[in-house]
Amino acid sequence: MGFEQCEQQWRWRVIILMGMVTLTVNASNTRMNKVSRIAFGSCSNQSAPQPIWDAVIDFHPQIFIWLGDNIYGDIKRPFKLFGRERTIGPWKNAPRFIPSSEEEMEAKYRKAKSNPGYAQLKENAEVIGTWDDHDYGLNDAGKEFHRKIINQKLLLDFLDEPQDSPRRKQAGVYASYKYGPAGKDVQIILLDTRYHRDPVGSDGTILGNSQWSWLERELKDPATAVTIIGSSIQVISNLSATVHPLFSMESWAHFPKERDRLFKLIADSKRGGVFFISGDVHFGEITRYDCAVDYPLYDVTSSGITQSVEGVVPPFLHFLVRFVAWLTPSTMRVKGPDCRYKSCVYGQPNFGTVEIDWDSHPVTLKLKVRDKNGVAVTGINTSLVELHASNSEDSVKAGHSSRHCTLEVSLPWIIRYRLAILVFLTLAVLLVVFIGLVYTVITVFRKGVCKRKHE
Repeated sequence: MGFEQCEQQWRWRVIILMGMVTLTVNASNTRMNKVSRIAFGSCSNQSAPQPIWDAVIDFHPQIFIWLGDNIYGDIKRPFKLFGRERTIGPWKNAPRFIPSSEEEMEAKYRKAKSNPGYAQLKENAEVIGTWDDHDYGLNDAGKEFHRKIINQKLLLDFLDEPQDSPRRKQAGVYASYKYGPAGKDVQIILLDTRYHRDPVGSDGTILGNSQWSWLERELKDPATAVTIIGSSIQVISNLSATVHPLFSMESWAHFPKERDRLFKLIADSKRGGVFFISGDVHFGEITRYDCAVDYPLYDVTSSGITQSVEGVVPPFLHFLVRFVAWLTPSTMRVKGPDCRYKSCVYGQPNFGTVEIDWDSHPVTLKLKVRDKNGVAVTGINTSLVELHASNSEDSVKAGHSSRHCTLEVSLPWIIRYRLAILVFLTLAVLLVVFIGLVYTVITVFRKGVCKRKHE
């Protein structure tokens, strides 16, 4: 090796070391200082354009939280109804999604990490995160997935997790972070809803025994002023109960015993100032549940950075997606005049934000979902006073309790399944019209043939 090559290698090593030191110092400073601006997001395809990072950077977050699907690591195969390998339909005999190799996953993470917008964000904010199914390695996968140990290392490398971090030794990527001085402190708890999760429909566990024990310890520790619990899948929303059998959506609602256990753990901890953030569903919304603890529990869902429900249909059909969102019953969704659309669902690329005004009396929180330009499309303004048990009676007097205490599964069937009923009725009408047209064409054709024969 020549002197110039040796010098160049050492120069790169010094640059990398200085970068790691800078990241460590920034993270340490963030955790000591008062935190008032947090951004979060999910569902980011590393191969898709990502203009939204400009808006995230302009928000000037001190912390950015990944909530899963940070890359799309698995391989999606095309729809095939016929042929040797069929990925959909009643004769399906091959999986629609297959896992990538370790080398392919590493390449996808490198591509995501080298995005200029994301790289600029990392220079100014601490980045933390958890995973969901597509960066876990396989669509809708749980504890049965055989590559989870390797993929855990890859995720933690992507997040620049220190080599001596407990997250590299434990089974799962769950973690907890505390920021700010006493009285103005924030705890961010990130759950792992994949590593230990039983099959959907089993009503088994999501977190597993070890993670439940860890979470109980975290919540029983001295309370912080604000506690943010990050879950890759929605905690409060139960849209699967109203869109079935047309669509299937993962959420804590598929594991009602686990969700009740989570709510009870929060209630028993006597903590105030707790709310959820989540991703996964490819749209943004805010939901609320008033009957879990003695104050309203919010879940701010932001999804996704690149993936969105409106993005999979042509622009002239966006109105149809918005109509379906409006028609789908949701007893948990927060609706108000600040929503971009009447449904208060936003189906285009988005990110979430948390703003805390520690200097106001009482302390106020602004929880928003924002579009690719940084403009709020739905949001709520609340205070820490309202997120404490002593104000539970005020919530009831305000008239919120009855609406946000009725789960979607409790709705009358005619309301719960009205979307499916409308779709099936529409298909039935179209089928009748089609049969009528075919009959008319055949009748006219036969009359024409008979007329020619007669002549």
